[in-house]
Amino acid sequence: MLIYRAVDVFFQIMYLLLIIRIILSWVGRGIPYNSAFRGLIQFVYGVTEPILGPIRQVLPSSGMGIDFSPLVAFFLLRILQSLVLNLVSSIFVI
Repeated sequence: MLIYRAVDVFFQIMYLLLIIRIILSWVGRGIPYNSAFRGLIQFVYGVTEPILGPIRQVLPSSGMGIDFSPLVAFFLLRILQSLVLNLVSSIFVI
C-alpha cells in the first residue's frame, strides 16, 4: 500500500537525518562557514531541532557534556512509527 510505504519512508528519512545530525555534532565545527555544505547543515538542523529541542528541555543534563536527546528521539520515533503504521494498516486493511 502506497500510504503505508510513504509513512515508512518518512520515518526512515527522519532516522537518517538524526544520524547525520549526530555526525555533524562531532565534525560540524570543522566545516568552514562558507562551505557548500552549509545549506545541507542548516536543513538537517532545521528539520531535527523541532524533535530534539523539546526532548532536551525535558531530559536532565548528563553532566558529562553528552547529548542523549538523539537516543531518546530514536526511541520515541520508533514507537510513533509503529503506532502510525498499525493505524494505517488497520484503516486501509493491508
